[in-house]
Amino acid sequence: MDTTNEFQQFEKLEVDQLPIAKNKLHNWTHFAGLYAAEHVAATEFVIGATFVALGATTKDILLGLLIGNILAVLSWTLITAPIAVETRLSLYTYLNKIAGDSMTKLYNWANVIIFTVISAAMITVSATAVRFAFNIPPQLNWYPTNMWFVLIVLIVGLVVVSIAIYGFSAVSEFSSICAPWLFVMFTSGAFVLLPALSLEVLGKTIPDGWTDFITLGDQSIWTGVNSDGQPGIGLTEVIGFAWAANTITHFGLIDMALFRFAKKKVYGLATSTGMMFGHYVAWIAAGIMGAGAAVILGKSIVELDPGDVAYYALGWSGFVIVIVAGWTTAVANLYRAGLAAQAVFHNTSRKTTTLIVGLATCIVACFPFVFTQILPLLTYAGLIVVPVGGIVFAEHQIFPRIGYSRYWLHYKQLKTSTPAITSWILGLAFGFGLNALNVMSFFYLFIPTWIFTIAVYTFLAGKYGAKNKYPEAEEKERTRNANIERFQEQQAKKESKPIKDTTLFSKVLKVISMLTLLISLVLACIVLFGSSNETIYLENREIFYRYTFICTLIYFATAYWALKRGKSQKK
Repeated sequence: MDTTNEFQQFEKLEVDQLPIAKNKLHNWTHFAGLYAAEHVAATEFVIGATFVALGATTKDILLGLLIGNILAVLSWTLITAPIAVETRLSLYTYLNKIAGDSMTKLYNWANVIIFTVISAAMITVSATAVRFAFNIPPQLNWYPTNMWFVLIVLIVGLVVVSIAIYGFSAVSEFSSICAPWLFVMFTSGAFVLLPALSLEVLGKTIPDGWTDFITLGDQSIWTGVNSDGQPGIGLTEVIGFAWAANTITHFGLIDMALFRFAKKKVYGLATSTGMMFGHYVAWIAAGIMGAGAAVILGKSIVELDPGDVAYYALGWSGFVIVIVAGWTTAVANLYRAGLAAQAVFHNTSRKTTTLIVGLATCIVACFPFVFTQILPLLTYAGLIVVPVGGIVFAEHQIFPRIGYSRYWLHYKQLKTSTPAITSWILGLAFGFGLNALNVMSFFYLFIPTWIFTIAVYTFLAGKYGAKNKYPEAEEKERTRNANIERFQEQQAKKESKPIKDTTLFSKVLKVISMLTLLISLVLACIVLFGSSNETIYLENREIFYRYTFICTLIYFATAYWALKRGKSQKK
């Protein structure tokens, strides 16, 4: 068969508009690093304080976050990853195929705005840490009041944009460096400030056992009383909060953009690095760090910003963690925003759209209000996106099982899907209607909204043509997909292949980087377990601050050097 014309057609398309080629797929370690870094973010400091303000108890936090984060991991594994691996498409490209141009453009514009603001908020947080280090006045208004702050935001933002422009590999590599260090820092921060809390509540530097720890938590961190002095949220709400925190990416299927690179569907379990080590450990650690910093400063935890908490937990390394944690989340979300924008402007490369969206993000980041409103934004963004995830889930997973034709709109060559648009609108009305009526906890609204939208879309699609068969169109689609595979195999032969770096010097660099993390963790353990009284605790804490910062500098230098050496190996 002559496939020359088909190949020419594919060459004119952007790589992100085609299924991901086999030679571009990644192992589970890429996703483990990516999710670990993205979900140990500067917002964890805020969410840690939020649980305190909402009045959860210690036992509810420990158990509820465990259950909720396990449910989140299963959502990625059972809902998002299978569709992404089977199609090798981002949600934006897939949606265009099943819902037409009109809905896709509207939806993609919504995602551009959502992810731009999320990225901007993270850049603002990172800039706030730099502001703290250079004694620039805090930005308390919705607009910037200091030009130096604006300059810092733009510099921090340009770093994020430059990484996101280079695509998934750059995002993954950046995250793989940051993830181990972020985890060690959050854990160490909790170890370092737990004695300050224990001295305040128990009169000794360390709790004697589990009962003492629960007492410490109930009296100084998760007291069961909210900021208004009323009984706080319970176990069910904590579970729902943890599960719903990322509905935009798992039930909403946004992370098809990431998992289309996965070799296997089971790699959805790699999100556990982000949920278990990230959200679970980081949220608990952030609560401990926040409460400890509040004791030291004599303030309420809800009055502190991430820079305050991080500095008193980690010293100068605290500034670095806020910056890096903000970057890792901002980079991943800016990458998603660039993909969404590229799906709107088909004839523009993803790098160009990411650059344009990135520059807009930097401007938005100059206005501090974006960070203060980040939690409401995430909550409502999830409810907006979930119905669309339900539509895609119905089309891909349910239609073949009930005898409907997947891609029926594409086969009929229609430009607009009335069932999809109507289902989205009705899903939004249903979800926000339930919220207005206050019939259930807001954290769980995504579940009935998702199910409702699936049912409505399945019913309407059946009326508009999904029940029919399109054998000729299906055969044409199979032929096109086969040609795409052959085209990608041809392109892969032209590309240079990486050689695994096994040189002694690179191994030494990696060992040094891991040793610096181990030293930091050991120093934190000495602060926690080796401080018999307050005087020794303060001495150990200062030693930790000093040498952990040195270890941080060495870690990033050696880890990045090893990464660059590995990338330079080609054949």
